[in-house]
Formats: sequence, C-alpha cells, structure tokens
Amino acid sequence: MKRLYTLFFLFFSGVQLLAQVKEDSLALRVSDTTQKKTIVHKEETKSSVVLDTIVTAKPFFDSSWRTKLRSFEGKSFPELVFANASFFPYRSKSIIADSDIKSFQGKELLFYALTGLLLLFAFLKSAFAKYVNDLFRLFFRRTLKQRQITEQLRQTPLPSLIFNTFFIVTGGIYLSFILQHFGMKAKENFWALALYCSIGLGIAYLLKFVSLKFTGWVLNLSQATDSYIFIVFIINKVIGIFLLPFLVLLAFTQDGLYEIAMVLSWCSIGCLVIYRYILSYSAVHNQIKVKPFHFLVYIVAFEIVPLLLIYKLLFRFLF
Repeated sequence: MKRLYTLFFLFFSGVQLLAQVKEDSLALRVSDTTQKKTIVHKEETKSSVVLDTIVTAKPFFDSSWRTKLRSFEGKSFPELVFANASFFPYRSKSIIADSDIKSFQGKELLFYALTGLLLLFAFLKSAFAKYVNDLFRLFFRRTLKQRQITEQLRQTPLPSLIFNTFFIVTGGIYLSFILQHFGMKAKENFWALALYCSIGLGIAYLLKFVSLKFTGWVLNLSQATDSYIFIVFIINKVIGIFLLPFLVLLAFTQDGLYEIAMVLSWCSIGCLVIYRYILSYSAVHNQIKVKPFHFLVYIVAFEIVPLLLIYKLLFRFLF
C-alpha cells in the first residue's frame, strides 16, 4: 500500500509541475508579444514623425549658393580677398606722389676692379712664386748671389712682361687718383682718365727703353745700358705691387685717412725712385767711369724731361 501511495503522490506532483511550467511559458510569450507590439508601434510612430518632418522641412539641395557664386565669376581668390578686406582700403583711389629721380653713383665698379687686381696679383704670385721671391731678394739685397739671381730673372721674359704690364695698370689708376686729388677733372669719366694715364705711362717707358737700347748700341755700351734698364724695370715691378694697398685706401677713404694715404704714397714712391737711382749709379759706375754730375744730367735729360713732355701732351688732349 505504501508503494501505491508514493506512486500516486509522485504522479500528481509531476502533473502540477508541468501545469506551472506551461503557465510560465504562456506568460513569457504574452509578454514578448506585447513588447514586440510596443516596439513596432514606436517604430511606426518614429517613422511617421520622420516622414512628417521630411515632408514639412526645406528642400535637401539648396541652390541659393549658385546665385551668389555668379557675382564672383571672373575673379581670382586674391582679388576677392583684397576686394573684401575690411582693414586695408584696397578699393580706395591711389595717391600719386611726385618725386625726383635719384641717381646712385657708387664705387661698385672701382671695388670690383681693385678686387680683380688683388686676385690677379695673388694668381701671379702663386704661378710665378720663384720669380717673385727672387725679385724681392734682389731688391732688398738679401743674398750674396746677386749676379746669379740677375741672370735667372733675365732669362724669364714672360713673368717680367706680365709684371711690367701690371705696373702700368696700377700706375695709371694711381695717376688718375692724383689728378682727381688736385682737381684736374678730365672730359671723360674716371676709367677713361685711368686708361689715358696707363697709355701715357706705357708710352713713356717704351720710349725710354728704345732710346736706352739705341744709345747703348751707338756708344758701344750695351752692357751698361742693359744693367740700367734691368734695375729700372725691377724697381717698377716693386712699385706696381707696392701701390695696391694705397689704391684701396685712396679709393674708399675720406678726409684725414685719405690725406695720410696720399702723402705716404708720395713719400714711398719718392724713396723707391731715389733707391733706383742709387742702384743704377752703382751698376753703371762699375762698368764705365761716370761722375755723379754727368749721371744727374742724364737723369734730367732722359727721364724727367720726356715724362713732363708726355704728361703735357696728355693734359692738352684731356683737359
């Protein structure tokens, strides 16, 4: 009997559990359906609202910007910026101010010319280094092998010709500075004056060279005249190099410094010329018997007077 009661108890409890599960499942289904209905209803209401707003709002493609753009056709962006600038009155009428034309007369060409001379001397010194060293050794008498160095310098005609031309160029520019210092203004510009001075200086020394060669050939004193010509052109080469710093000072200084540079150049050139006469007299006196008075007469007759005549002719054509 006990077994029978337990079977009935288990059967009725299982039926009750199944009924409760079914009720719970039905309740869940009902709740899901209600939620779905509410969601669908909300979506429908939203869509209706969206449709209402789409229908009642402005058109999506606004073409009003095209009408504004037509007023700016044919104008670049900088032009539009300048035309609509509020801080700068680009639209206002320009003001015309009358002024005189100012002409600048600087020393740029002179600067480049002197720079070219300095660079040319640097190139010549590096290209003919041995010739320059022998030149200054012979000039300052720093060696006992003077005869050997003299022969070496005479056997190099190309650097000798180049340095003689360099002396003529620097000497012509220096003479033009002297003429301007004394207020002798030429008809042409500075460079024409420097060209004429260089030509005059070259003609003077060419005539001197030819006359000395001819005199030595006629009087059978070629060795003495050659020694004198060699010393003269050695000193001229040194003067051409020595004038470079004075040219820079005379070109770009004023007032007191300019006066000092001018006076120092005169004194230095005077000392070099006197030194040349001393060396020339000693060289000529060793070969021929000549007295100081006769040598002084020669200097006046063959050096000073021809230079004065040439300069007088130049002044007549230039001033």
